[in-house]
Amino acid sequence: MSFVHLHVHSEFSLLDGASRIPRLVARAKELGMPALALTDHGVMYGTIDFYRACRAEGIKPIIGIETYLAARRMTDKNPDLDRQRPHLLLLAMNDTGYHNLLKIASDSQLKGFYYKPRIDKEYLAAHSEGLICTTGCLSGEIPRLIQKGKLEAANRAAEWYLELFGRERFFFELQDHDIPELVTVNRHLVEMSRRYQARLIASNDVHYVRQQDAAMHDILLCIQTGKVRAERNRMRMNGDTYFLRSREQMAALFPDFPEALDNTLLVAEMCNVNPEPEGYHLPRFQVPEGYNAQTYLRHLCKEGLQKRYTVITPRIRTRLEYELAVIHDLGFDSYFLIIWDLCCSAQDKGIWWNVRGSGAGSIVAYNLGITNLDPLKHGLVFERFLTALPRYNVTPKDFGLPA
Repeated sequence: MSFVHLHVHSEFSLLDGASRIPRLVARAKELGMPALALTDHGVMYGTIDFYRACRAEGIKPIIGIETYLAARRMTDKNPDLDRQRPHLLLLAMNDTGYHNLLKIASDSQLKGFYYKPRIDKEYLAAHSEGLICTTGCLSGEIPRLIQKGKLEAANRAAEWYLELFGRERFFFELQDHDIPELVTVNRHLVEMSRRYQARLIASNDVHYVRQQDAAMHDILLCIQTGKVRAERNRMRMNGDTYFLRSREQMAALFPDFPEALDNTLLVAEMCNVNPEPEGYHLPRFQVPEGYNAQTYLRHLCKEGLQKRYTVITPRIRTRLEYELAVIHDLGFDSYFLIIWDLCCSAQDKGIWWNVRGSGAGSIVAYNLGITNLDPLKHGLVFERFLTALPRYNVTPKDFGLPA
């Protein structure tokens, strides 16, 4: 008998959300919720902080976004035609969905921004894999059409989403926030879910953590809109219900639709994203045909030996082989090639650069021209740069250095 909030705004919904992530996650844990979503308006700034906070508290993080749909194309910016931008809630099911969310968040800002970051349906269709979609809040496309009495258009919109996401990934979202229009909207959403044999979910449009935070959130809205609280005709939320409600409170709102609460747990089970995979994730460096990163790095270092040393002694070769082995073992071949490429580009353009700290202790960096300090001549040890001695049957003495 639990529940998962899938429509949640943090302080990263700037001047709109008043939920600090640590308090948000702590409250979800206090309420015994197994998972929690983050769906900030148009951005994903809080994703990593949210993910880490959830993991620290033993709560499953669900990564999402509440984006905006352009009235026409996301590149259209006519003040008479493109001011409308309904909301759309999206949740990542897997890593593919997560990367699609990142693209949506970026392109909605860089390509579609007009008052708000926007995408269009064509863009959504091209980036829908791995995503769950809902009808959203009262500002969603389908709820807005219902409010306007355009029921046929609402049905057509629902059919479009169902065709794109399928019944497994598209949900009709019910909310209750003391707004009269929600009664009509919810009734039609229930009818549509039955007509199309699709699932319902219940949500609270969370903008603050506890009910007593409502006044603080109202002040935030005043700051956003440049108003004072005493003004009557200003943007405000209806009532003080936009907080992290408990399962019992949600059940009291939707006594006839317990499945809408249970389906939030189903969605949580469907969503499995790890934005912090282990290991290094370097850009893929293009090497000449016939090489891979390891062999090309070795090739460049051998060329560098001829330029840097008049006489190549066994000590020099041993040090180079040792460093190359450590670099490859730690997965840093591409890293050195990327830095080498940047330094070459800087040199070609007359841009000055320098290396600081323990990086000067690498003969590989010296042979690549990344540094201009011979580590053997100056007694500099590679281990300060990449610690690896315990893995290899070598000691500093092997390079003529003090133990």
